[in-house]
Amino acid sequence: MIVNYLLKIHQHCSLFNLIYYFEFNSLMNKAIYLTVCFVAALSIMTVGMSGNFNTVFAQGDKVQASIVPGATTLTDTAVSPNPIQAKVGQTVVWTNDDSAFHTVTSGKIGAADAGKLFDSGLTGPTALTSKGKTFEHTFDTAGEIDYHCQLHPAMTGKVIVT
Repeated sequence: MIVNYLLKIHQHCSLFNLIYYFEFNSLMNKAIYLTVCFVAALSIMTVGMSGNFNTVFAQGDKVQASIVPGATTLTDTAVSPNPIQAKVGQTVVWTNDDSAFHTVTSGKIGAADAGKLFDSGLTGPTALTSKGKTFEHTFDTAGEIDYHCQLHPAMTGKVIVT
């Protein structure tokens, strides 16, 4: 409104016309910016409503998995998400968010090949001895891989690699 008033007063001033031009472009830039922000927010809400965060957000190099609090008394809900969705070449990072000691051991409990593909172990730097410790493994081939906790055999999970 003030710009229009000043424009009427200074119609012949080329400097004022230049200022008006930039003010108009600034308003256009704001409109474009707001439109982009709205579309981005709408996209995020759409992903949220789909409830499929694991597939949507597992596009980087690492996929996060949590050994949930109270996991020692749980079965296939001890790790979230379960199953873990990963792509060939991605690394899954398990974080021990529980206060108890756990392992992440490939294979079924008691199977001859248990722990052959990956195993966080009972000792050493990869052992999930306390809350906040992590273990990671990079998956090089597609397939469905079962895993379990050696200390709490009811805790089972699966990684689906595509």
